[in-house]
Amino acid sequence: MPHPDNLKEEAKRLDKRLAAFEAERTQARSGAAQRAMGEGYRFLSEVVGGVLGGLGLGWLIDHYAKTQPFGLIGGLLVGIGVSTFVAVRGAMGRAKAASERAGGTPSAPGDEDD
Repeated sequence: MPHPDNLKEEAKRLDKRLAAFEAERTQARSGAAQRAMGEGYRFLSEVVGGVLGGLGLGWLIDHYAKTQPFGLIGGLLVGIGVSTFVAVRGAMGRAKAASERAGGTPSAPGDEDD
């Protein structure tokens, strides 16, 4: 039968290892959450920035060419188009990188080269 002192020492070592494991897991989880939040803010800034940039460009065209609502409307449409393009391209790039990190995509059944 083990000695009670040895059990106490073993329990203390186990508690220390458990605390170290939990701290490491918490740190890894918070890093992933921060990266995801950063990517979300980047996506939001690309979309909002594109729309506001298009509106600003449209306003400038209206101001100097005296075409009051048409430059603003055109700039808004161009800004929405550009921001959509940039957001989709960025999302596809991040999805491709995540797929490569995960080991790629499996091939479909019956898709082997003959």
